[in-house]
Amino acid sequence: MAETSLIEEQNKIKNLEFSKEVKKILIFSGKRKSGKDFITDELYKRLGGDKSVIIKLSGPIKTHWAKSKNLNTTKLFSDGEYKEQYRLEMAKWGEKIRNENYGYFCRAAIEMYNTNKSIWIISDARRKTDLKWFKETYGEKCKIIRIECSEEIRKSRGWIFCKGIDDCETECDLDDVNNWDLKVNNDNEDVELILNRILNVL
Repeated sequence: MAETSLIEEQNKIKNLEFSKEVKKILIFSGKRKSGKDFITDELYKRLGGDKSVIIKLSGPIKTHWAKSKNLNTTKLFSDGEYKEQYRLEMAKWGEKIRNENYGYFCRAAIEMYNTNKSIWIISDARRKTDLKWFKETYGEKCKIIRIECSEEIRKSRGWIFCKGIDDCETECDLDDVNNWDLKVNNDNEDVELILNRILNVL
């Protein structure tokens, strides 16, 4: 018990070190092909790399998977068929680790990226535990944003329903959250209007 408390205390110290520069943390969620990566990329361009950073919670999972399976890391991080081949396996492995420590990948992602910035853009929150960890750790600095999109538009962007992915926790756990700081419809709205709404949250 004492050992667990010590580890928790060490993690808190690490988190405080990470949070010295950060003023706002924008946490994005959305279904596959909802356009959340496109929107977060555009937001990053607008804010600039001098004061913002995109943090992908899936980063540590994909990096580990690429090394252990000798896969192409760049392709695994892209939004294409290569990633989809391994998505289910990666999700199952990640779920096992997360069940043991729900904040593991949140912390690992922060360690992985250059977080010495005033604004963090978390581009891929998928679970209530992701939101819980960030709010417990960083409190009022966090704003949660949901990118919504119709199935019709998602299909036009290449989305195909995949059993074991689209009906599981990685895609559905945040469906019933109703306390978003901002909900954005990304069916066909002008990206500039979307970015302005997000910037108003800041």
